[in-house]
Amino acid sequence: MSEKFANLLPRFLKYVKVETRSDPNSQTIPSSSKETAFLKQLQDELQSLGLTDVHLNPDNSYLVATIPSNVDAKVPVIGFLAHVDTADFNAVNVNPQVVKHYDGHSPIALGDGKYQLDPAEFPALKNYAGQTLVTTDGTTLLGADDKSGVAEIVTMAEYLMAHPEIKHGEIRIGLSPDEEIGTGADHFDTDDFAADFAYTVDGGPLGELEYETFNAAEAKLTIHGKNVHTGVAKGAMVNAIQVGIDYHNLLPEHDRAEKTEGREGFFHLYQFDGGVDQVTMTYLIRDHDRQKFESRKQLMQQLADQLNSQLDQPRIELNIKDQYYNMREVLDKHMEVVDLAKQAMEDLDIKPVIYPVRGGTDGSTISFMGLPTPNLFAGGENMHSRFEYVSVQTMKKALEVLLKIVQLNVTKNQ
Repeated sequence: MSEKFANLLPRFLKYVKVETRSDPNSQTIPSSSKETAFLKQLQDELQSLGLTDVHLNPDNSYLVATIPSNVDAKVPVIGFLAHVDTADFNAVNVNPQVVKHYDGHSPIALGDGKYQLDPAEFPALKNYAGQTLVTTDGTTLLGADDKSGVAEIVTMAEYLMAHPEIKHGEIRIGLSPDEEIGTGADHFDTDDFAADFAYTVDGGPLGELEYETFNAAEAKLTIHGKNVHTGVAKGAMVNAIQVGIDYHNLLPEHDRAEKTEGREGFFHLYQFDGGVDQVTMTYLIRDHDRQKFESRKQLMQQLADQLNSQLDQPRIELNIKDQYYNMREVLDKHMEVVDLAKQAMEDLDIKPVIYPVRGGTDGSTISFMGLPTPNLFAGGENMHSRFEYVSVQTMKKALEVLLKIVQLNVTKNQ
């Protein structure tokens, strides 16, 4: 095995076994002490590799470190970012399986075989014939989202520190908590990170290069009903459940996550709690187009006002909170950052896969803070589930892309 790849898989397997699930109900930064413990382990590792200015920012719990420049010319400072937390799925006792020389067509038993990765259900498996896959044992997620990105960045740092003949400018590394609950990037400190542009290494399969995301908001409705005995309910009861159903049915029927694709936006009802007396409903609002996004928010308010006017008194409270915006608004003005990553992939015979992301990344928020930050592939498939897996060969390619980017940054700016 090439020296540059020697520690990539062992490092990744070590990382995924550490539980770092973020907690959406926590009010602390980070949301879980397990994230802090892991970040401190990574801090020790980066210091042992010889990186400088390695510190855990006390205000946002970002672990930041520097690979010093080894060229005389002044070149832009590049940042690479990945998140250490895992998603809302069981992450206790992750037991990764390494499947060598996968044949591309047979089902892969996960653990005791109760669950399996079957190409009939997951056709992307056919793309990995002959490769080494890391899967779960069926009881947990894997954590390739985003410990594959963390492992790739740390391995890049290790290789560059050991090979000063590879010329590069200053490189900043940022490893973050709480990406999966959407709060980590809210506290990002651009002054502390001090890069000119950056990349999140948090994408999926080979070649993904993402610079267009959703605009996103969360809408929470609280419906106050009036519960009386059903025998005397006529003209007196206000069933909050029924009001909630009526509200939902007024939204465009097609505009649901399960019925849309590409640049089609949606309203996604993902939580409905309560009873006759009170109901809470929580929606995701998504659209790539900012004007349509704003119209969606306005429609939800109009429908709440409409129903309130028909009830005996206003009973629907609506609170809408913006979460992030389409990073393309920023990156359209900084396409040289995207083009640098695109050239790096093409120089390595990797076809860039560019499409509008039906989601967001930390880069969505960070780009609007003044640091242009598109997203690069890290390798994971079927993320956030027991069916998650990653190709070791794709992880190696991701590492190669990071190394190529830092070298191109020098040659383009000499």
